[in-house]
This record gives sequence, C-alpha cells and structure tokens, in this order.
Amino acid sequence: MKEERFGQFPRTAVDFSIVVPFFNEVDNIKPLYESIVKVMDGLGHAYEMVFVDDGSRDGTYKILREISDRDERVALIRLRRNFGQTAALKAGFDYTHGEIIVSMDGDLQHDPTEIPGFIHKILEGYDIVSGWRVDRKDAWLTRRIPSRIANRIMAKLSRVELHDFGTTFKAYRREVVTELQLYGDLHRFIPALASWQGANIAEIPIRNIRRRNGKSNYNISRTLRVLLDLISVKFLLDYSTRPLHFFGFFGVLGTATGFLSGLFLLIKHFYYHVDIMDNHGPLLFLTVVLVISGIQFLSIGLLGEMLARTYYESQNKPIYAVREIRPPRVRRTERGAQVDPFEESAEAVRTWRAGAPN
Repeated sequence: MKEERFGQFPRTAVDFSIVVPFFNEVDNIKPLYESIVKVMDGLGHAYEMVFVDDGSRDGTYKILREISDRDERVALIRLRRNFGQTAALKAGFDYTHGEIIVSMDGDLQHDPTEIPGFIHKILEGYDIVSGWRVDRKDAWLTRRIPSRIANRIMAKLSRVELHDFGTTFKAYRREVVTELQLYGDLHRFIPALASWQGANIAEIPIRNIRRRNGKSNYNISRTLRVLLDLISVKFLLDYSTRPLHFFGFFGVLGTATGFLSGLFLLIKHFYYHVDIMDNHGPLLFLTVVLVISGIQFLSIGLLGEMLARTYYESQNKPIYAVREIRPPRVRRTERGAQVDPFEESAEAVRTWRAGAPN
C-alpha cells in the first residue's frame, strides 16, 4: 500500500484507534496498555493506540516512550505543557488513522474489556456511542450530585438525550469527530456539537471503577466551568449561523418597550401637562436605558452576522454536513459525448458539460 504522510506518522490500513490522554499517571500506564492489547488482539482487526502525554511532571513520558519503542502499534504524542483534556484528546484525534476511534481515560477507571461493546454499537449504524456510568463510585457530594445536575441541564439545552456527558469513554466514526473543532473544555460536549451535524448518537452502560493509583485531577470548580461552557455550546448550536436572531430579540424587545414608555411620557407631558422629571423621573431614565440597550443589542447582532459570514466564507466552511453523495449517472448521447454509460464520476460530468455543444 502506498504510504501517505499524515502529520509525523505514515498513513496505514487501520480499523480501530484507541486514544488515551495521560497526565501524571505513571502507575496506571502499563496495566492499562496490557489490558488494551489483550482486548484488541482478540478482535482480529488492525488497530493502533495513540497515547498523549499532556505535559506530565512525573515519569509518565518515560514509560510511554518505552512502550512506544517496543510496540510499533503505539503512537506517542508529547505536548509541550499541560493543555488540558480537551486539547490532549484533539491532538490524539488528529493523529489517528482508524475508521472507528475509541477514547478513554488513562486512570484505569475505564475497563478496556468494554471496548468491543462500543465497536459493536457503532457498527449498528451509530456515529457516536457514549458510555454511561450507571453505578458511579465517586464521592456523592463533590462529584455525583454536581454531575447529575450538570448532565440534566446539558441534556435539556442540547436536546441530546444522554445520561452522562462527562465520561471520556466514547467511540466515534472518524469522519464525525475529526471535523469538529474543540476548544476549552468542550470534549464533554462532543455529542451535542456532533448532533448539529446530524450525527446518530447512542449510549451504553459501562462500569465505573474506583481509582487505584494516583490522584484525581477533578475539583468542584470544574462544575462552574462546565456550566459556562454549556452556555457557549448552546449559543453555537442554535445561533452560530444566525446571531442576529438571538441578539435581535432582546434588541427589538428593549427598543419597543422603550418606545412605548417614551410615547406614554410624551402623552403625559403634552396632553396632561405633567412634569416628567418630577412625576416620572425613574421611568424616563428607564426609557432611555431601554432604547439605548436595544440599539446596542441590535448592533451586536449585526456585527455577529458579519463575523459569522467572515468565518464561514473566508474558510469556505459549509453551514451543512453531508452524510452521503450519490452523483448523477450520465448516459452517452447521440453526439458522442466522452462519458461512459452510467458513469458515476462527478469529474466526468463536469468534463462532459464543459465540452457539450450549446
């Protein structure tokens, strides 16, 4: 097979890619690697493992380097510093070659024996399969309650019926996940972002194993960051291509309310000869604030429309996602067009049309 350079790794025939980000997981690497190899070897398909060292400060990179040197199926990516889980996952996705990509944590809280279940579910026709930690082993007050609240809010606002957005244990079709641009902590919102592109999403129950080694990198402040990211995702899903619909609503509401209250004050002043400042001073100031804020919201919406068009047009970025294309089948004409019967090549169609007489 002809090799094609893809980043720093050659393009190879790979069915499955396992992406695992690591941050200070020195004691968990070897047991996880051995478990993944045991499970994947039993599937009888070509696979690769993409390990990402997210700026670890312990001996994580040394052990990953030893494994990579020994096993040619392991691709190792070392980031210059700790960029966070989203960036580490995105780096792993960018360097995968498999048609089905499975991501999981490097802390041994995800069981590699469940990987075949994800793959089987993908092969049923789904684009993304997300794990659901039915019986969580985390602390109730600091992990489980905030997570349950956040998951319910995310499911409601994103309109994606998942019980567990937070888990990294997911499987993706390559064409879905590689088209997504991830920033901040958006990795947990991949199903919501992919749903905008029409992805079919499923959920399967998984085990939640207690961490045996190392220290969790989770803290309660992450819940607040998740809620802030949720606002961003909600806006991107609903209004990224039409921001004026969002800001314009508040702009029109504020301007119209200010106009009506101003009309009321004018009638009071000129018809009933009421001193506005003495009798309706607060309402006058509110009217001015409503009109000005309404105009500002409308202006922000118009600027958002200009930025959205610049973003999509400058990159030739489509505002739609295509699942499949079936090009037209062109018959040979009596004039002898140079296209074979029922040719299904779009390039042949363009050539035929360019050479056809008017």
